[in-house]
Parts: sequence; C-alpha cells; structure tokens
Amino acid sequence: QVQLVESRGGLVQAGGSLRLSCAASGSFFSINTMGWYCQAPGKQRELVASITNGGSANYADSVKGRFTISRDNAKNTVYLQMNSLKPEDTAVYYCHANVLGPSGWSEYWGQGTQVTVSS
Repeated sequence: QVQLVESRGGLVQAGGSLRLSCAASGSFFSINTMGWYCQAPGKQRELVASITNGGSANYADSVKGRFTISRDNAKNTVYLQMNSLKPEDTAVYYCHANVLGPSGWSEYWGQGTQVTVSS
C-alpha cells in the first residue's frame, strides 16, 4: 500500500505565496509521474501541474509563470511552489502519483489540502 501525505495548505492574501509538499511512502518499486490537481466548489478536479521522474514538467495554462512544480526522487516527494496567488486559485489541492508496486502500476491520491486566497 502507498500513502501520499500532503503538507497543510492555508489562507493567504492575493499576491502571496504558498508551498505545498507531498511525500509518498509505503511499499513500491518506483514512481513515474507525480502531480497536483485542484478542485474548487462545484467544479471538477483538474490538473494544476505534473512532473515526470526525469523532471519534465507540465502546467495548466492558468498557472504558467506563477506556479513551479519540482520533485526530490530520493525522498519520493513532490513540491508545488505557488506565487502570485489569485482568489481563483482557491481550491482543495490533491497530490497524485503513478506508482509501480508488486501488483503493477497504480494511481494514488493524497487526502487533499485546502488553499484559500483572499482578495
């Protein structure tokens, strides 16, 4: 079994910054893509950013130039640095990982962490 444990989000003013982290633990062989998704009230969960184990990153258009995703493969941890935050970034943020375990590839999700940006 694999667990993804996210850092606590928080409340920040518009224009501010916040850094999220997500650490994977448990029994597995390797992790391919890790990423962050967000879900605002009444909306579907959507991709914010993802990064491969080789370091190739992909971003939603809405966060390009403001958010940076990174990972530490030795620590099985992914980070999301969020700068120039806007009220519309308010959402629950979920960590996601594609993990190779004894049963093959599986997807895992973190428990979600609330990020609230005040205007």
